[in-house]
Amino acid sequence: MLRKLFRKTPLAWLQVKRERSRLVVALAGIAFADILMFFQLGLMEAAFASATAMHSLLQGDLFLINAISDNVQTIKPFSRSKLFQALGKDGVASINVLYLGIGSWRNPDNRTFWQVQVYGFNPSKPSMDVPDATPQLGKIKLLNYALYDRTARPNLGNVTSKIQEENSFSAQINNVQIQVVGVFTMGSTFAADGNLIVSDSTFLRLFPQRQPDEIDVGLIKLKPGADIKKVQTNLRAKLSKDVLVLTKQEFIQREKDYWGQTRPIGVIFGFGTIVGFLVGTVIVYQILYSDVSDHLPEYATLKAMGYTNRFLIGLVLQEAVILAILGFIPGFAISFGLYRLIAQATFLPVIMTVERATLILSLTFIMCIASGAITMRKLGAADPADIF
Repeated sequence: MLRKLFRKTPLAWLQVKRERSRLVVALAGIAFADILMFFQLGLMEAAFASATAMHSLLQGDLFLINAISDNVQTIKPFSRSKLFQALGKDGVASINVLYLGIGSWRNPDNRTFWQVQVYGFNPSKPSMDVPDATPQLGKIKLLNYALYDRTARPNLGNVTSKIQEENSFSAQINNVQIQVVGVFTMGSTFAADGNLIVSDSTFLRLFPQRQPDEIDVGLIKLKPGADIKKVQTNLRAKLSKDVLVLTKQEFIQREKDYWGQTRPIGVIFGFGTIVGFLVGTVIVYQILYSDVSDHLPEYATLKAMGYTNRFLIGLVLQEAVILAILGFIPGFAISFGLYRLIAQATFLPVIMTVERATLILSLTFIMCIASGAITMRKLGAADPADIF
């Protein structure tokens, strides 16, 4: 099969490289299309990853949230009594609570205000497993003490260096003076510029309108060997319909669905990917069409020599495959570099993955082969009678 496709005389390669300027334009067009697709998909996945970073750190098997909550940033509280009702059910080992709120952080350098996500829980019984924050949780047991996300956007001030110099410093959030006594790593999101971890007591002081029995996320740990789906079904049957009982994967997927479907992020990035695909298809089509048009006499000669339309079609498809491979390489390399620059500039988790690279490579093949398939119609005009 391969011998038939790539013959001893590499006509397709010779055809592709004959016009160097045309080859450069084709490769630049394909690379640009790939970069555009990489850029759109990379930012979309980064948005999803940053939006669900907290979910992955939660310490629990099942989670209770208010049924009318759309996402974490606009989450609605519910009564703690709902969580206590789950404690006595079969398979449930323990429960825990998490408070969430968007606070107004005052930059200590220029006095501007920025939004930060505040996480509140009992430091002696943490509901989140943040690796570099866990050893420091003892520091925030005191009222108005907090840990600061070192990957917060620079707009919040030069906080990390101040903590390194002084071990702690005074800051203001929601017009309340707090002491920042340590740093951790989580990452900023599209909804907030940074993150703070505080005790549940400090959280209620920062958000005085909240009542202690109004929680945002209820965490449920199951006993070893418990069937998570069975416990989930039982809890859904016992608890009122105004709370949702979700597994961690369902909780994460609900957040992704909100940003991907309800908000315009998914539509914008998805449309950008489609545009990149169409741009690449048009560019490759124009290159292949021009190539076939310029060499119609040669194709007609091959027909007169006895070569079939199938052979000529295979020749065009080989050119399309060669262009796809050669165009993908610079597109991938440039996108890889752009990912690193964007990640450093925005602190969003924009990383290259094997799955995304494979997807873009597949789309590049489809893009080029589709262009070749459209170009095949021009081969019908290669009539030996026009020459002889």
